[in-house]
Amino acid sequence: MKKHHFFGKSKHNNLFDPIPYDPEKQYAVIRSSICTGEKVAGFKDKTDGHFTEVMLIRSKQDEQTFKETYHVDSLKVEY
Repeated sequence: MKKHHFFGKSKHNNLFDPIPYDPEKQYAVIRSSICTGEKVAGFKDKTDGHFTEVMLIRSKQDEQTFKETYHVDSLKVEY
């Protein structure tokens, strides 16, 4: 069984309780470190810019899992 690295706990496949996501108030984004290249998917608040980390992205499959879990078509990348 493939492990996905969600913050707080290791999760197997999609057997986890997703964090609340409100597309009216937040948008999905990947934060990518310029220095290390580490990528983290999460949600950014449209009003105050607060970023909520959800999942470490290590592969295209991880990115696809995030999109499918939260019904997101595309992800903006911020550095």
